[in-house]
Amino acid sequence: MSAQKARRVIDQIRGCSYEQTLMILELMPYRACYPIFKLVYSAAANASHNRGLKEADLFISKAEVNEGVIVKRLKPRARGRSYPIKRPTCHITI
Repeated sequence: MSAQKARRVIDQIRGCSYEQTLMILELMPYRACYPIFKLVYSAAANASHNRGLKEADLFISKAEVNEGVIVKRLKPRARGRSYPIKRPTCHITI
C-alpha cells in the first residue's frame, strides 16, 4: 500500500484512545485499515505484556508513515512488449 493511502487512515487515529482507535478502524471503508488494525492490536499486546500496562490506559501518542521502496515488476503485453508495474510500499510506526 502506498504511504499516501496509509496516511489517510493514520491521521484519523492519531491522538485517540486504544478502544476508540479499534472502533474507528473497524468502521472505516479503506483497505489500509486492516494492516493498521493488526499493528495497533500488536502494539497494545506488546505494551501490556512487556511493560505491564493496561489496555484501557493506552492511546496513540505518535504515529507516522514513511515511504518504503518501490517494488518494480514487468507485466507482459501484446506483441512481445512489457509495461512496468510499480508497487509502492510504506513503513508504519506507532
